[in-house]
Amino acid sequence: MKRSLRPDELNLWARVAATVHPAPGRHAPPPTAAEPESASQAAPAPQRSLIAPKPGAARPHIRRQSPPETIEPGRMRRLTRERDLLGPRLDLHGLDQDQARARLTDFLGRARDEGWRAVLVITGKGSRGDGILRRMTPEWLAAPGLRDLVAGVSEAHRRHGGQGALYVALKRRPKT
Repeated sequence: MKRSLRPDELNLWARVAATVHPAPGRHAPPPTAAEPESASQAAPAPQRSLIAPKPGAARPHIRRQSPPETIEPGRMRRLTRERDLLGPRLDLHGLDQDQARARLTDFLGRARDEGWRAVLVITGKGSRGDGILRRMTPEWLAAPGLRDLVAGVSEAHRRHGGQGALYVALKRRPKT
């Protein structure tokens, strides 16, 4: 439950809000009614309920995804020196987030089904070195749909794309 703002906080907010101007083409929101400044005029604060909330009514817990594991150092060294076979490459340049995520999911599923143990995903660096695909790809790889396929992720060596590419190590297929 959020608490209501105190009168001094409301006054501070009113002063800050008065310095802000709407963007071109937008209208300023209507001003809100000011709270009474004296404590005697202010409404009493609502009392907290002494009854505990029901377990089913608890606030949902949002679980953050942990980043995927990094590729173990020995395997990483073999990949960069091309001693381990690096499988197919996926280039995500020019795609929007939805297209890129769909292609990444399909690509990793096919690569694992074909028996590849490591692939290269080229995201690009973005225009200023902080491209959205570069930032989002590790989060997608840590998501529940791909977490079961991915053993580890590391930035690629310079000859394979450096900061704009990722080595993705895949888990082995389950024996049938």
